[in-house]
Amino acid sequence: QVQLVESGGGSVQAGGSLRLSCSASAYAAGSACMAWFRRAPGKEREGVATISSTGYARFLGSVEGRFTLSRDNAKNTLYLQMNALKPEDTAVYYCAAGPRYFNSCWLSSERYNYWGQGTQVTVSS
Repeated sequence: QVQLVESGGGSVQAGGSLRLSCSASAYAAGSACMAWFRRAPGKEREGVATISSTGYARFLGSVEGRFTLSRDNAKNTLYLQMNALKPEDTAVYYCAAGPRYFNSCWLSSERYNYWGQGTQVTVSS
């Protein structure tokens, strides 16, 4: 059964840090691309970061330099380290997994076919 389970969300003050984890079933973990998306209140879901099975990562411009992404293939786990958090980072964060398209991983939600239930991140000013 394909399963993605996020953890690590919570509340933090601006400037603080959180680390999100996504534990994947073996089937989902075999996906070429794993990513984090987020949906803020009243906004559309947006791609935050994605990483290929070979470790190539790309980020949403507004989080680049503050967020890092890593993937432990042995543990079937994806991590998102979020530093220097801002109130505008407040959202529900979702883990996703899916195949490559044109040999790359993308920050478009339609490229992903497995999704977790989400974890809330709240950043207060």
